Amino acid sequence: MSRLRIFVLLLLLLVALPAFAATPTQDVLTQLQARVAQLPVLRGEFEQEKQVQGFKNPLRSSGNFLIARDRGLLWQTRKPFPSELVFTRDRILQRGTDGTIRVEADARQQPGLRQVNALMFALMHGDLRALEGQFQLQPQLLAGNRWQLQLTPKGAALARLFVRITLEGDRHVRSVLIEERGGDRSQLRFSAMSETPATLTADEARRFD
Repeated sequence: MSRLRIFVLLLLLLVALPAFAATPTQDVLTQLQARVAQLPVLRGEFEQEKQVQGFKNPLRSSGNFLIARDRGLLWQTRKPFPSELVFTRDRILQRGTDGTIRVEADARQQPGLRQVNALMFALMHGDLRALEGQFQLQPQLLAGNRWQLQLTPKGAALARLFVRITLEGDRHVRSVLIEERGGDRSQLRFSAMSETPATLTADEARRFD
């Protein structure tokens, strides 16, 4: 799976869930929504393990992330190699260890990226109707204020990429399992979540510029 698809999913998944119309499944989604924090800024740590078909040992990486509802996602890999990706409304940037910036994708040149970003930011502001249009949502409430949400693609384009995506969490998303059509699997685990400070520091804000 490309880094772009991974982080598009993260932006979709590391956000609060909205209310839905009253059907049996959507009633559960509404209850699930009440368990998830609505936050302007969330910081934490991640571990990613990807099992690639044909390889015995999984690929592992770890680092830190910061998601700001009004700005985007900052994804800093510490291991195995330092790197930083910044996702904003209009572009995806890669920042080198020396501070140099390379534009990975620019919505001004790639209209499709603008559509993806518009979807991501709508979801970051609590509008999962678009996600419901793309995926069959299967929510489950668990003991201890925990929950699980399984996403199964509806359309042919997404179905060619994913078999399913499974989220588990409580006040925050704690894990994401991405099962790809080709047999690869990516497991993401999030920890050390911090909701404060609720605004970006001056250095964090600069990293989105």
